[in-house]
Amino acid sequence: LPFFMAQPQGFTDPQHPDYVCLLHKSLYGLKQAPCAWFEKLSSTLLGFGFKSSHFDPSMFTAHHNGQILILLVYVDDML
Repeated sequence: LPFFMAQPQGFTDPQHPDYVCLLHKSLYGLKQAPCAWFEKLSSTLLGFGFKSSHFDPSMFTAHHNGQILILLVYVDDML
C-alpha cells in the first residue's frame, strides 16, 4: 500500500509546492512502522540461523553446541 506525505519543510520544490512525496520506507509513528520493524528483525534473526516458532511468531530459537537459545520479542523488547 503506497504512502504519501507532504514535502518536508525546507525541502519544498518552489516550482511544485503542491507535490507530495512517496515513501519508500516506513516512517516512525506510522501504523505500518511496527510491522516493518518486526519483519526486519525477523529476517535478520532468521539470517543468523534462528527459527521462528509455529505457535508464536514472536518466539525464536537457535541451537549451538548443544545449547538452546530462546528469544522472545514483545513490542520492542527482547527477553
